[in-house]
Amino acid sequence: MQTRTLGNNLQVSAIGLGCMGMSFSYGPPADKGEMIALIRKAVDMGVTFFDTAEVYGPLTNEDLVGEALVPYRDQVVIATKFGFAPTSPGEARWGGLNSRPAHIKEAVEGSLKRLRTDRIDLYYQHRVDPEVPIEDVAGAVKELIAAGKVKHFGMSEAGVEMIRRAHAVQPVTALQSEYSLWWREPEEEIMPVLEELGIGFVPFSPLGKGFLTGKIDENTKLDSTDFRNSIPRFAPEARKANQALVDLLGTIAQRKDATPAQIALAWLLAQKPWIAPIPGTTKLHRLQENTAAAAVELSTDDLREIDTAASQITIEGHRYPESAQKMINR
Repeated sequence: MQTRTLGNNLQVSAIGLGCMGMSFSYGPPADKGEMIALIRKAVDMGVTFFDTAEVYGPLTNEDLVGEALVPYRDQVVIATKFGFAPTSPGEARWGGLNSRPAHIKEAVEGSLKRLRTDRIDLYYQHRVDPEVPIEDVAGAVKELIAAGKVKHFGMSEAGVEMIRRAHAVQPVTALQSEYSLWWREPEEEIMPVLEELGIGFVPFSPLGKGFLTGKIDENTKLDSTDFRNSIPRFAPEARKANQALVDLLGTIAQRKDATPAQIALAWLLAQKPWIAPIPGTTKLHRLQENTAAAAVELSTDDLREIDTAASQITIEGHRYPESAQKMINR
C-alpha cells in the first residue's frame, strides 16, 4: 500500500478505512467479532489509517476500533472526533453540538479509554460549533497536544474562515469532508486553502455512500434503519437520474479492468497527493476491492475524459436532509 502525508508529517496509507458503518447508520450493527477480524485483515493488507468518532454508535464504534487495533497500535494511525454531547448523562442518544474546551477535555478521556490507547493520532472537531469561538477549540486541542494525549488536530466539514482561524492557533493537519465525483463542492474554495496552508484532505463517503459502486439502483431496498432513507439524493427518482454517473464510471472501469468503485477512488487519489479517502465497508471482498484501487492508474486522458463527461451530468438531490445541512461549513 502506498502512503501519503497529511499536513507536515502524518503518514497514512493512501486508502484508509472508515469504520462508522460497522456499528452505526447503515442498518443494524454488524457482528463485533467479524468486524474486529475485518479491521485486522485491513492492517495485514497495508491499511494504516482508521477512522471513528465518539458519536458513532454512540461510543461503541470507538470501543470496536480500539479492541481491534490493540495488537497493532504502534503501526497504525487512529482518528476520532469530538463535538457532540449526550442529551443527558448515561443516555445512548446524542443531542446538539458541544465544543466547549471543558467538554473537549472530558471527551478525550473517554475516547482514550474506549480506544485503549494513551494518545489519539488525529483528533477532529466533528462539526463547527457556532456557540464556541474556533480559537478556543483550537486552543483546547493545542493543550491536549502539549500534554501528549493528541498528536494532530483535524476539522470536519468546516468552511474557509474557520479553517484559517483555527490554523492560526494550532496547525490543522487534516480536513475531513465529503468529496467524490458526485459531490465536488470542496474544489471551489476549500481545496485551494488546504493547498495554501499545507493541510491534508480526508474525503469521507468517497463512494457516494455506496452509490458509486454501481450496486445500488432505483429499485434497491435499504434497511429501515439505514440513514440513507432520509437523504434526498437516495430517493428512487434521484437514484434513477444519478445512474448516469455510475454508467460513466463503469465505462472507464471496463477499459481499465477495474470496478466502478476502484475508478471512483483512483480519481480521488489523482486529484492531489495529499488526499487520503476513507471508504467504509463491512465486507472483506469490498475491503479488498477498495484497497486495490490504490494501484489503479488513471492517465491524463482518462482524467480529462471523466471530467468532461461528468460536467455534463446533473446530480439530483441534496446530500443531506435539511436538519443535517445546517451543521455544515459554519
